[in-house]
Amino acid sequence: MWTRRAAYPVLLVATVATAVAGLRYRLDPGLTTSAFQFAVIAYLVILERVIPYDRGWHPDRREWGRYGVYFLVTAVGSVTAQLLVESLVGVVSPARPSLPLAVETPLALLVGSLASYLVHRWSHTNPWLWRLHGVHHLPRKVNVANNGVNHVLDVLLAQGGVQLSLSLLGFSQESVFAIGLFVITQGYFTHANIDVRIGWLNHLFASPEQHRLHHSTDLAEAGHYGSDLAVWDRIFGSWTWCPGRRPAAVGLSDPASFPGTEAVLASHLQAWRRPAA
Repeated sequence: MWTRRAAYPVLLVATVATAVAGLRYRLDPGLTTSAFQFAVIAYLVILERVIPYDRGWHPDRREWGRYGVYFLVTAVGSVTAQLLVESLVGVVSPARPSLPLAVETPLALLVGSLASYLVHRWSHTNPWLWRLHGVHHLPRKVNVANNGVNHVLDVLLAQGGVQLSLSLLGFSQESVFAIGLFVITQGYFTHANIDVRIGWLNHLFASPEQHRLHHSTDLAEAGHYGSDLAVWDRIFGSWTWCPGRRPAAVGLSDPASFPGTEAVLASHLQAWRRPAA
């Protein structure tokens, strides 16, 4: 079906077009990013109905309600991280890019994706960080809606850390804006419950094919910590995907270690509970 072949290229073209328009016409970065985010969500939600990967992974009404609450929590974390970083960006970022944007933006993407990869992988290995990040792995489905199931501090640390690292290294606000759009695209695309295969692009970009394995209950195949680029999984040995490989089940390998997704407050407070002896 042509939809399966065109779905991802259309998304990439829209991302580049939005970045170019935002920079050319000096659009407000916050408003542009928010509008783009909702457009990406709407596009992928439609595709989930047109070319679903697993119809059983569609969220029901109750799940939409829960995920909506988590989405608001995630938005709070994202905005807070953005405000904290922006308070420093004006001080540490150059007023004008030191490199042409066509050069600086891919470089910023590489650096930002590496920082994201390392933080993400650390969140799976550090016991306290896992008590934050594990909230994201609660759902036993992977879809666009539950991409927003996160602990607010996990969002704050992950997004704030990546953006701050880019700013401290001297990347301009323009390049950070541009790659931010790509990160949004990839974050929702990799979680989309859509039956797409991007072929050789899997070796460059993260995809739903890979990210479903990241959510697998079988920890032996739950690699793929790259949320936007796939190259770091290759380099650091966390690549487990091969064509046709599908997880038997997704979610937590130890579901009893966290409250359920319906317990939004409890899932946020459990990070400070004393572990059972």
